[in-house]
Amino acid sequence: QVRLVESGGGLVQAGGSLRLSCAASGSIFSINAGGWYRQAPGKQRESVAAIISGGSTNYADSVKGRFTISRDNAKNTVYLQMNSLKPEDTAVYYCNLRLGLQAYWGQGTQVTVSS
Repeated sequence: QVRLVESGGGLVQAGGSLRLSCAASGSIFSINAGGWYRQAPGKQRESVAAIISGGSTNYADSVKGRFTISRDNAKNTVYLQMNSLKPEDTAVYYCNLRLGLQAYWGQGTQVTVSS
């Protein structure tokens, strides 16, 4: 059974940094593509960053220059390095990984940025 485990969330002051991890286990496939999404209270889930098999990345305008998505194929893990965090980055962050032909969601990790 495929399982995604997210870690790295927490409480940080504005201007600080966090690194989120999303590790996949139980799959015979490596990561084809991965993405991070976030959902703030009362708002819809939005895409934050994505990475595809060739290594190309794209970002939401609101996080460009501050967030970096990366992957470690050997560990079947995708990361989100978040720098210069702002209070408006506060949300539950979810990873979504495509392994083979299936896409899976992580359980979510809370990121809270205090002003």
